[in-house]
Amino acid sequence: MKTTENNFSKKNIGDMPVEEFRNFGHQLIDWVADYFQNIESYPVLPNINPGDIKSKLPKTPPVDGESMEEILKDIDGKIMPGITHWNHPNFMAYFNSTSSGPGILAELLSAAFNANGMLWKTSPAATELEEVTLDWFRQMLGLSENFWGIIYDTASVSSMHAIAAAREQLSEYQFRQKGLAGRKEIPRLKIYTSEQAHSSIEKGAITLGIGIDGIRKIPVDNEFRMIPSQLEKAITEDRENGWLPFCVVATVGTTSTTSIDPVNEIADICKREKLWLHVDAAHAGVAAIIPEMRFIIDGIEKADSLVVNPHKWMFTPVDLSILYTRKPKILKQAFSLVPEYLKTSEDNIVINYMDYGIQLGRRFRSLKLWFIIRYFGTEGIANRIKDHLRLGKIFAEWIGQNTNFEKMAPVPFSTICFRAHPQDLNDEQKLNELNEQLMNSVNSTGKIFLTHTKLNGKFVCRLVISGLRTEEKHVMLAQEILQNKLTEILT
Repeated sequence: MKTTENNFSKKNIGDMPVEEFRNFGHQLIDWVADYFQNIESYPVLPNINPGDIKSKLPKTPPVDGESMEEILKDIDGKIMPGITHWNHPNFMAYFNSTSSGPGILAELLSAAFNANGMLWKTSPAATELEEVTLDWFRQMLGLSENFWGIIYDTASVSSMHAIAAAREQLSEYQFRQKGLAGRKEIPRLKIYTSEQAHSSIEKGAITLGIGIDGIRKIPVDNEFRMIPSQLEKAITEDRENGWLPFCVVATVGTTSTTSIDPVNEIADICKREKLWLHVDAAHAGVAAIIPEMRFIIDGIEKADSLVVNPHKWMFTPVDLSILYTRKPKILKQAFSLVPEYLKTSEDNIVINYMDYGIQLGRRFRSLKLWFIIRYFGTEGIANRIKDHLRLGKIFAEWIGQNTNFEKMAPVPFSTICFRAHPQDLNDEQKLNELNEQLMNSVNSTGKIFLTHTKLNGKFVCRLVISGLRTEEKHVMLAQEILQNKLTEILT
């Protein structure tokens, strides 16, 4: 039978030709290298209005393929004007997530492999490298061998899984099988966390059917740390009122102030009350790599689970969040569901990470963690974090010595909460307005980027030093801009 000719050329099917990929791959690596080399020439925060980027882009997709030359041209002309440069050394907002060279190269390889690590069999290297790198990282943090680890995408997802495991631990209620809805025989569940805890805990409670009413926020002391006696009191009150306490979330490095909850005392309460203790150390936990900073995780060995994000303060491209738990069997019990088409002959002797979470598909995230640990080494990572702590101290001391500014919270790490407070101005509403104006004025320069929080109703500026490329000269620039902008506003 004669083969029917079709109208497709080789360009209409298959992938980009290898030589074309090689050519543009080289161009892109050069582009990225130039980007990092010249990053300080860009404004940290783009000066654009909502909709500006969309207005430059076509409303319909192309029918015919476009050349890579045109695509890359649009990166420079249409996308770059709307990029907030998280890798910029003067990005001092939120918790800075900077990517490093080895991490970026690993992401390239990960995309090339395109491995799905749901089962050991679907990518043995992805599974076993995750086991090895998480054991390395456990050792780097000084955690005992009692902790088993798994990689998720973000701390929000890690904490949600921890809460789900805490709920699963209440085995007598058969939540996995019977759910929460329409069952009069079960009491309402209660989670405890501090007033300074991250909003992801509430989102996790919403997702898991516990609801916002199922969260009780415990008061904090004058250093914004959870008060253990208030936690104990709340648990007693809730039990008397028919609630079922089941989980406490303590924080090491709260989002607003990086305060450290007294984990040791909280852990003792959890043990007495038979509650799951989860510790959110997403940002600050990596500081425990420094031996003299290991005190920040005192009591962690008593916790049931812990989250640390290398993508927050260990130069790892977003996203990579690590959950450690002493009770992996309970986590697996909460989520394992294996249909026939996913069963393999190795199931009884390997880890299948799909069994420990809601996701079936799993990216090869451990590759970038492996690259980064190997390239920088434990000591290299620790030295970079030490330098951020040093720079944070420099800025905090400048605030303390400047009569027009005041520090608004302790500085256990390298996040400084402060506000402008001229000596002749004591009206709190006017101080709030002044500091909001100051922050916006500073950010409008495009030279540095700060964010804010509110502490005891007061508008407070936050400056975070955790970027891989941030040096002392950048801290000096931040001080200069803050001082100049405040002078402009007050004159």
